[in-house]
Amino acid sequence: MGTPWAAIVGGTTAVFSAIAAVGSWRAAHRANSTADAVGRIERDRWHADLTPQFRVTIERGDGDRATLNVHLAGPLPLSHLDEVQVEIKQSDDMDYTPTLPGAATSEQVAAQVWGPYRFVPHVNEADANGQVMPGFPLRVGAGQPRALERTRAPLWWDGNDREARWRDKWLNKPMRLVLICRRDDFAPWEVPYDLDVPEAPRVRILG
Repeated sequence: MGTPWAAIVGGTTAVFSAIAAVGSWRAAHRANSTADAVGRIERDRWHADLTPQFRVTIERGDGDRATLNVHLAGPLPLSHLDEVQVEIKQSDDMDYTPTLPGAATSEQVAAQVWGPYRFVPHVNEADANGQVMPGFPLRVGAGQPRALERTRAPLWWDGNDREARWRDKWLNKPMRLVLICRRDDFAPWEVPYDLDVPEAPRVRILG
């Protein structure tokens, strides 16, 4: 019986075709993976290049009031933000978790603004604790003012001098903010900002 060369050749061709198909699939898969990786790198680079740049200042007002000015300084290619949400963070790195029986609750500690200023509650839609200012749109080169007031000592602090001790506690401490920025087609940016607080003017008595 003769060797079935036609069958052998046909089978070999089929095997080579299958191997070639697998090779092509792997090459295409690698190309797609590479393209996806390059795309992610490019998107991350573009996202980083468009990180919002702010100029934030405090302008003192009458009494315990002040104004927070949030100015979107750049970059120019960003053009605008659909939403800028401003959150006031703790101005120091202390742990204020209550540890003694009868002390403040965790909820009370969380509701307290641990810093020199807070948003005026319910003004410009600020939350009840004066910690969060809801998002507002901004264009590069423009700004928005928001009302501030001096914080008060926690109710669980004792002593007639508690307000004076509270003010002294935050002398030379920054007002720490986080600006959460959103724009369509981009992941949000979270921009931390430490803001120097102007000292209250000293009164000089002339006699």
